[in-house]
Amino acid sequence: MNPGNKNPDDRYNRLKNEKSPYLLQHSQNPVDWFPWGDEAFNLAEEEDKPIFLSIGYSTCHWCHVMEKESFENDSVAQLLNESFVSIKVDREERPDIDNIYMTVSQAITGRGGWPLSILMTPDRKPFYAGTYIPRESRYGVPGMVDLLPAISRLWNSKRHELLESADAIINAVSENNRAEQKTNLTIEKRLLKNTFDQLYSIYDEEYAGFGRAPKFPTLHHLTFLLRYWKRTGNADALEMTERTLEAMLMGGIYDHIGYGIHRYSTDRHWLVPHFEKMLYDQAMMVIALTEAYQATANPEYKKAAENILKYIERDMTSPEGGFYSAEDADSEGEEGKFYLWSTSEIEGILGKEDADLFMKVYNIKKEGNFTEEHSNVLTGKNIPYLTESIRNIRLWNEEHGKYISNSVDNSIRKLYERREKRIHPSKDDKILTDWNGLAITALCKASQAFDDETYTRKAIKAANFFMENMSESNGKMKHRYREGNVAIDAFLEDYAFFTQGLIELYQTTFDIKYLEHALKLNDYLIDHFYDADEGGFFHTSDEAEELIFRSKEVYDGAIPSGNSVTAMNMLRLAKITGSSELEELADRTLSTFAEKVSSTPAGYTQFMSAVDLAINGSVEIVIAGEKEDAVSEDVIRMINERFIPEKVILIKNKKDAERLSKIAPYTKDMEMTDNKTTVHICQDHICKLPSNDVDKIKEQIEALSHI
Repeated sequence: MNPGNKNPDDRYNRLKNEKSPYLLQHSQNPVDWFPWGDEAFNLAEEEDKPIFLSIGYSTCHWCHVMEKESFENDSVAQLLNESFVSIKVDREERPDIDNIYMTVSQAITGRGGWPLSILMTPDRKPFYAGTYIPRESRYGVPGMVDLLPAISRLWNSKRHELLESADAIINAVSENNRAEQKTNLTIEKRLLKNTFDQLYSIYDEEYAGFGRAPKFPTLHHLTFLLRYWKRTGNADALEMTERTLEAMLMGGIYDHIGYGIHRYSTDRHWLVPHFEKMLYDQAMMVIALTEAYQATANPEYKKAAENILKYIERDMTSPEGGFYSAEDADSEGEEGKFYLWSTSEIEGILGKEDADLFMKVYNIKKEGNFTEEHSNVLTGKNIPYLTESIRNIRLWNEEHGKYISNSVDNSIRKLYERREKRIHPSKDDKILTDWNGLAITALCKASQAFDDETYTRKAIKAANFFMENMSESNGKMKHRYREGNVAIDAFLEDYAFFTQGLIELYQTTFDIKYLEHALKLNDYLIDHFYDADEGGFFHTSDEAEELIFRSKEVYDGAIPSGNSVTAMNMLRLAKITGSSELEELADRTLSTFAEKVSSTPAGYTQFMSAVDLAINGSVEIVIAGEKEDAVSEDVIRMINERFIPEKVILIKNKKDAERLSKIAPYTKDMEMTDNKTTVHICQDHICKLPSNDVDKIKEQIEALSHI
């Protein structure tokens, strides 16, 4: 694409026909972008040019900055178009490519993030890596206008050095990837205590959360701590969980007006967020809140989970029943503009009396509480946040408590209605299998904990959409859906998270088709992703595009790793089916990564939750009878209102008895007694006497939830 071409038919580059919102954002750049594919690599080979690979995602603030600064700039575009073949990749569509080159970046530079900028040979071998690169050089950091000509000169005059560097990088990274899984250690109970101790050491006693700034939700830390508290009775584990949830729900990281949680807090106090909203954060926050509610019965957790689910339903749900990926941090080219308020604006909407109360409760100041990112100067704009929960304010103001909460609720409604008239941040409306699997899990957990069928119906609609549109008869899945287009073979996380969602959906509906489909997906995963030589699961299928090496990941970062969730799925499916083969496979997966995780276990808290289940065991509950029977309903309700994360429940009814016996042969002889619904409970490989006496069943269930 010629940067100076004025022909309106040539405004677009090769990204114009892509489905990714991120790639489409760049489709009118003067840079002659290619999508990842043979056309780009063949051209680089034919024209003897290196490749400039840029990886990002649609709601990435610094991706927007680099686009505006460099990729919309004619001078930078000319440098790229003359001397490079430029490729754009959406990391959410192609996590396999992102995973490989992010590993390279971390190996070369010691850091990673987005935008990710890679320079590489036509055969995809990287020789330079960076993240955000400014247009002009500053503070000793080379900018695009200096870096690109320098690389071009090296490519033409000292190419052998670049090629040697590329080979050395690939050899080092791929060898390190293999070496990390060569030593299998036995998983031991001490790992769980070590994980807790490490989380305790980085816990922020003053403001809650982990570390200083920036602070990420990292919600699998909290679900691990809840399990650790449940197993050990350690009060600190529960306190760390509750204080962190409460700090986030009171802080600016939580959207008090329209609900949902922002990506992370830029400061230690949870006040100033990075404003993008990701589906996976919403889902994992709901999971943590529902489990905390089961553990504590604190109604604030239920209310917050319901509000986040309201946000997902209102703003993130497609007509097909799937869930969109994200909302941007920026609107009108300014980060956070959609979410900020001035005192005069609030007074104009609410009137003085309600405005004064709202501004006092939510810490709104005339000078503002939001600072400009670079100058750190107050802007006169405010992020609503709490220093005391509304519940406490109401409790501590007996005389006026009800008035205060009603006034605040009305004010939030009015501010939301006004905010809806603003220009919204852009929405990334692609539908991803893995993140939707997390959302299905969240809906199911909310349905169980809150005894609310509306969440079940939403989970069913989403699961059915994926089973009908994104799955093949042999269990093979696709990764992305957008505007009717299904594309990209699924990755490990897709199978892991969607299988997790199906297991949880069976635990909610007891419709056996969801359990059967979960087992089909799990079989496909074992056949095509499992590393039979070294153990663990590769990120890509053996049928996938061949990249420079085939990676395996276990680090639980922004979302849990596919290996961590797969290990948990294997354990749960083993308990459901009675399969020793699945249990052995889970054990080998955990042992494969044991050495890697043992030095810094706090980086692998989802993995450690699987370790917890493997070491401490599960509870298997089989209800022989119809789900609609009053006894069955009471028993399920009693189980679900308690925090028993190690449980698996099966219902053996007349209609599905034969299908269930094929899946779980041990249930064949578990029958009703005296033609009454009968509950069979087994724990630690010991089965209690089956009972159809509701009082005795309740005693057994209460014993399961006892700390």
